[in-house]
Amino acid sequence: MVSVDPLATERWRSIRRLTDRDTAYKVPWFNPGPKNFEAVQNVKVLVIGAGGLGCELLKNLALSGFRSIDVIDMDTIDVSNLNRQFLFREADVGKSKAEVAAAFVEQRVSGCHVTAHNCRIEDKDPDFYRRFSMVICGLDSIPARRWINGMLCDLVLEHADGTPDMSTIIPMIDGGTEGFKGNARVIYPKMSACIDCTIDLYPPQVNFPLCTIAHTPRLPEHCVEYIKVVVWPEQKPFEGAALDADDPEHVEWVLQGALLRAEKYNIRGVDRRLTSGVLKRIIPAVASTNAVIAASCALEALKLATNIAKPIDNYLNFTQIHGAYTSVVSMSKDESCHVCNGGRLPIEVSSTYTLEELINSLMERYHLKNPTLETAQRKLFCISLLFPQLEEESKANLHLFLKDIVADGDEILVSDEVLARAITLRINFV
Repeated sequence: MVSVDPLATERWRSIRRLTDRDTAYKVPWFNPGPKNFEAVQNVKVLVIGAGGLGCELLKNLALSGFRSIDVIDMDTIDVSNLNRQFLFREADVGKSKAEVAAAFVEQRVSGCHVTAHNCRIEDKDPDFYRRFSMVICGLDSIPARRWINGMLCDLVLEHADGTPDMSTIIPMIDGGTEGFKGNARVIYPKMSACIDCTIDLYPPQVNFPLCTIAHTPRLPEHCVEYIKVVVWPEQKPFEGAALDADDPEHVEWVLQGALLRAEKYNIRGVDRRLTSGVLKRIIPAVASTNAVIAASCALEALKLATNIAKPIDNYLNFTQIHGAYTSVVSMSKDESCHVCNGGRLPIEVSSTYTLEELINSLMERYHLKNPTLETAQRKLFCISLLFPQLEEESKANLHLFLKDIVADGDEILVSDEVLARAITLRINFV
């Protein structure tokens, strides 16, 4: 008797063998059958980032049967990307990553429709993100992760009793790599630990000592950092715009300044790739790490779309420094997370606390960069090119005691570029 596999000639037979058959790893409500693969083909997925992780993600999703994919990335292709971002070719240098990646995938995988968005994630409104059943991030930026995390949390509606409306929850799958290490996680906004619940997992960025970069530079990185932290604020190029590491003109300006400084101190090694790496605090990417993490993220997407297995709970670590090692840990939700709590938090402070001490505490706790603090009556601290008249007053306020500025129970609004929404702090003096 000859056994005949009914899926032997099926194009998607490898995926259908998972979705059409029973499995010991299924969730209780899984029912094997063709409808599961149909769900894969019909689900709308948003991929954020079309770089090292993004290229792998798009390839994996398309070859897993996902047919409705959007990809968003504001970056353009650089020649240094070509060694690992395999959807790009030399002729594509200078073009939009999102547009080139989308066209490549559509051309190679028939029936897969990829819509490109060459813009910042902040340029899209909430209605745009509501269209998707899941969001998969392949980002190299912590502020961008925090922004999309905040957006998806804001999209969650709540019932009268305060419980989340499950139909408004859009799961987020987040992948990240750092050299030979990587991680993948599944986040259910307002249900499980979000990015800001575990913000301390991200180590603070390393800064070079100012005395070294100013007086005794020894490394090419010192030359780039000097232009970034000293020359740019002094000369205020591009009409005083803030330095944008994703703007090619800004990167070129810093590069030319760094080259002149490197020549002065007889330092070699300053080039465009190094300049971009220092500005973005980039750790050299490893293609195999990207492949492993992207594969994990794509597998989680397949689980969410079909219920063939339970998603990870909820944070996967991977390292291949000494052999290959993986582990999954369950991150707990922070009940005091300002994102999960809708941006309103009580805070206990001493009556002898100064405004400067409060700001330093907030910057450390929430990884802020340049926060603005204000009450309903006035701004307490604001250093911005848009409001130069407030700078002197803000610096004078730093040394004031909080009890002389606000009363017990008053609210202070805290905003910063890394926050998707402002934090409202209710002051309680102790």
